[in-house]
Amino acid sequence: MRRLAVLITLLTLGGCGSLNSGAEVMSAGIDAASPSPDGSAVQRGAAYAQANCASCHSIGRAGESRLAGAPPFRTLGLRYPIEDLAEAFAEGIVTAHPAMPEFVMSSEENSDLIAYLQSIQSPADH
Repeated sequence: MRRLAVLITLLTLGGCGSLNSGAEVMSAGIDAASPSPDGSAVQRGAAYAQANCASCHSIGRAGESRLAGAPPFRTLGLRYPIEDLAEAFAEGIVTAHPAMPEFVMSSEENSDLIAYLQSIQSPADH
């Protein structure tokens, strides 16, 4: 549980906001610029990550995070089973970092983001 708390802290360092360019999500091979309401969970998760996380985290399969200490999403599976993050997301992520807003997801957003995170981990990380 302590490792999960550390992961959540790392995930939430810095404020998350919208990304001006969809280049990072596009580098992940996912077109999330205008996902349809009936789009796949992975596409919706990519759009969610782009809108809420990309200003701090690298959300694609390549690139560095914009905020030092914010782990690239593609590396999360190296330390933690991605499925384990669903519980932390469901409970709401709150951090003491002043630039980070309170973070609460709907169950659909949670599922979509988990699907996206799983899709960008390298096969060796699963």
